[in-house]
Amino acid sequence: MDKARIGVTGLAVMGRNLARNLARHGHPVAVHNRTSSRTKALVEEFGDEGTFLPAETPEQFVASLERPRRLVIMVKAGGPTDAVIDEFAPLLEPGDMIVDGGNANFADTRRREAALRKRGLHFVGTGISGGEEGALHGPSIMPGGSAESYAALGPLLEDISAKVDGTPCCVHVGPDGAGHFVKMVHNGIEYADMQLIAEAYDLLRHAAGLAPAEIAEVFRTWNTGRLESYLIEITAEVLAHTDASTGRPFVDVVLDQAEQKGTGRWTVQTALDLGVPVGGIAEAVFARSVSGHAALREAAQNLPGPSRGAAAGSGFADAVEKALYASKIVAYAQGFHEIQAGSAEYGWDIDLGAMATIWRGGCIIRAQFLDRIRAAYEADPGTPTLLTDDHFAEAVGDAQDAWRDVVATAARLGIPAPGFSTALAYYDSLRADRLPAALTQGQRDYFGAHTYRRVDREGSFHTLWGGDRSEVTT
Repeated sequence: MDKARIGVTGLAVMGRNLARNLARHGHPVAVHNRTSSRTKALVEEFGDEGTFLPAETPEQFVASLERPRRLVIMVKAGGPTDAVIDEFAPLLEPGDMIVDGGNANFADTRRREAALRKRGLHFVGTGISGGEEGALHGPSIMPGGSAESYAALGPLLEDISAKVDGTPCCVHVGPDGAGHFVKMVHNGIEYADMQLIAEAYDLLRHAAGLAPAEIAEVFRTWNTGRLESYLIEITAEVLAHTDASTGRPFVDVVLDQAEQKGTGRWTVQTALDLGVPVGGIAEAVFARSVSGHAALREAAQNLPGPSRGAAAGSGFADAVEKALYASKIVAYAQGFHEIQAGSAEYGWDIDLGAMATIWRGGCIIRAQFLDRIRAAYEADPGTPTLLTDDHFAEAVGDAQDAWRDVVATAARLGIPAPGFSTALAYYDSLRADRLPAALTQGQRDYFGAHTYRRVDREGSFHTLWGGDRSEVTT
């Protein structure tokens, strides 16, 4: 075989596993890395898994690809990605495509796509979720770019993606930066989901008095019901694990400072730009930030608070399950609202039901729950929020008493539950007949003459607060 169907440059763990996945599915793969020793190691260790065409130079790499050339970049986002593009683009010809499989900022993807389009090249920003195991065994894949590029690239990506009920977890998301935008929001939802699970653990431990091993069994039970998901499954495994060197629960010997790589923060920043409320995702990002401010937390250790201690009854775990499910619905509703808004802002025409479909397998947030989201958008593609879908509205309605009790218990005992409480506040804000924003508008008009609108007639108005307080039309 003298030509490869596709090539992968950047052979760290993700790139290497993606190349192996392609080869395992019968696709000859050209492989290249700036440090050629990684290329040699891949072929030596995994060469029996399929056909690999190793290349030591960019020129050899490009020459080994069949037309149209499909070149996948798996390097660090930002400057390194630009550097690789600058290196390879001059070697390509019109109709060839560069696929960025990293966690790039969608704004960078839009810039790169526009620049390469002028040169006759296709740039395909592609979200890939599932970590190193997903890359090897079948990830969820979110490619953007032109419809023309997907016609040539899509069959390969669909082939190596995860499958649920025979359906590939890969679909063309939309033009230019749509794929990386959706992957960004996916990660934002992932932040929220993880935060809510962490709060459920904290409440079961410090309000119900359960040990980590006992909480692991609770999560295993939850994983047989409507909360069935990859994150619930691995949470049970982590909580059941015992540290070999100390004999203590593993969760007790891990430093309680969570790190982040930026996609959750981008989700919140972009939501602010779009004017979309994503409080659940934002609180998850801020919770990680708070955890990392060790000096600040140490300085506040002696601040007064309520006495801790087990204060919840035997049914508290069931109440937490309901609060977790309801809060999870809110987090996903906020994420899908952001995708909807981004799609409208940039003219992407993203199919929300398709996004739920491709997230059912391969990715970190894969869950039974996503099939319900898919069904909701299939029934009404224009639904304004998942919370108004009949199934989810009923589920939240049934959960709300327990949800409120859990949030109240957390506040009474001084257990931080920003995810649960923010999700509840969002739900109550949406269903409120009147919000106090009317007072906010009055204040803005008073100090800055920012004007306001009325409920009884059209137009913008201003009250002469410093004068006779008469109202004028603006």
